[in-house]
Amino acid sequence: MFRSRLEEAAGAVQAHLDATMAPLGDLPVVQAMRYASAGGKRLRAFLVLESARLHGVAAANAIWPAAAIEAIHAYSLVHDDLPCMDDDALRRGLPTVHVKWDETTAVLAGDALQSFGFECVSRAECHADPLVRAELTVSLARAAGAQGMVLGQALDIAAETATTPLTLAEITRLQAGKTGALIAWSAMAGAVMARAETAALHRYADKLGLAFQIADDILDVEGDAAKLGKAVGKDADAGKATFVSLLGLDGAKTRARELVEEACAALDPYGAEAATLREAARFVIARDS
Repeated sequence: MFRSRLEEAAGAVQAHLDATMAPLGDLPVVQAMRYASAGGKRLRAFLVLESARLHGVAAANAIWPAAAIEAIHAYSLVHDDLPCMDDDALRRGLPTVHVKWDETTAVLAGDALQSFGFECVSRAECHADPLVRAELTVSLARAAGAQGMVLGQALDIAAETATTPLTLAEITRLQAGKTGALIAWSAMAGAVMARAETAALHRYADKLGLAFQIADDILDVEGDAAKLGKAVGKDADAGKATFVSLLGLDGAKTRARELVEEACAALDPYGAEAATLREAARFVIARDS
């Protein structure tokens, strides 16, 4: 069930992105926007759509925040790949935006994708109630900005020149922003749209996001670059502290499994209706890309 719904989410979001970006024309910056926002697992969009389904929110409305989070995620990857950041030449097995075009186009495409994401959640088609749209917009700003993803990225950059490696608590805080904040927003979006309680989904997403990052650290050690579509071993080469370097490979795998079980337990209030979200949690530590 999870695999089919993940594929359905990916197809629906891609079609929506294509349609909503069509009026933007075909300048290089728009070409780069389309290129950067294509492909990927679409896990964040799936979480939006699945949490919306769980709360009886129409798919025609939920597709807007699903597209929004994928646009914001794409912007973050474009900027993260730049030479001044991680300096990556490959993303999803293809040349990164600054390699395919140039650094200026990459910066502008990332900026435009970020703006596009906020436009998606603030449009009337997203929700009839402007207060709900405002809540989605404000919470997305917090998740993406200096209280969330950007904070995590800043802490990550600072750690590269720190005289002492990060502790486990510090890495956990870093990744809660860099990876976890957007995942948490995605999982709670459906409840926000339904004006429902978000606490259970928040607990689920916190555990899921951390498990996702631990799985990434594990893949950086023993993953296949061809399947991942990007270089592996970069963290070790840079001497960065990771969950694997602090917990060991087996310890990291054990912790990831524990987090997945905790994420699944957080969904108990939803009973069998949340089965697909439980499958999603197990997927994040079983994936090979």
